[in-house]
Amino acid sequence: MVETVAAIRLSATVVAGFGRGGKQLGCPTANMCPKDLGDALHNTPTGIYCGWATVDGAGPYMAVASVGWNPTFGNSEKTIEPHLLHDFKSDFYGAKIDLLLAAYIRPELPFSSLDALIEAIQNDIAVSRTWLSTPEGQALVADPLFAAKL
Repeated sequence: MVETVAAIRLSATVVAGFGRGGKQLGCPTANMCPKDLGDALHNTPTGIYCGWATVDGAGPYMAVASVGWNPTFGNSEKTIEPHLLHDFKSDFYGAKIDLLLAAYIRPELPFSSLDALIEAIQNDIAVSRTWLSTPEGQALVADPLFAAKL
């Protein structure tokens, strides 16, 4: 079940991550530079969210994002890793991503296997597509974060 949250607006440069998203999990992520995020990295509650994102002003694209410690992998650093629901032809490291998180999907959880994690990620993607296709989800593309870019 999706829970609408107060909009969380984040902007950062896309940096290389751990290399797990696309290779191990079949879900490439646009890892947001922790330095660019500043206090927002620490102030954003952990969990799985959905919303919208632009890449160097292009988009907005539907997005699902993991915020937290990736407990299945035991990360020592908190990250914000959006997966954009769009077929990009190449990587876009160094691009600026603007991310609007507007709905909470579930808490961050440790999984006993990669298969269980992949299944949960695919469910998160399906839930995100469904919710972002609703009138409430579609209305978010008019958010001020994206206004100057449209």
